[in-house]
Amino acid sequence: MDLASNAHNLIDLAALAIELLATALIIIAILAATSIYLFGLVRRMADPQGRYTQYKRRLGRALLLCLEILVAADIVRTIALDSSFQSVISLGLLVVIRTFLSWSLILEVEGRWPWQREEKHSRGTAAGPGDVS
Repeated sequence: MDLASNAHNLIDLAALAIELLATALIIIAILAATSIYLFGLVRRMADPQGRYTQYKRRLGRALLLCLEILVAADIVRTIALDSSFQSVISLGLLVVIRTFLSWSLILEVEGRWPWQREEKHSRGTAAGPGDVS
């Protein structure tokens, strides 16, 4: 029984660590994107609308990544620790909500639904594979 208790505690700790990672990434992304945006405002760089669009993209991409990480933490916690019918239903609802949030963020950041293909001529407005911002 002691081994099972230790495994349970270890898995719970791992899920908590994944959640903390996602939280830390959100905070870091907000600070970094905001710093870059404010630096551009202070330096009065050209194209303020473009800077704002880049700011939104940076924040949106970070939030998308962190939503995926949070879903992973929920899956670890639910599948490994509590696979009751109620917890699986709760996990399903969380995944549906986070999926809706992800779709909303993709629409906001890229201007298209996730199932739509990126248009070739819109690479200047949508995130291209070479875009590292």
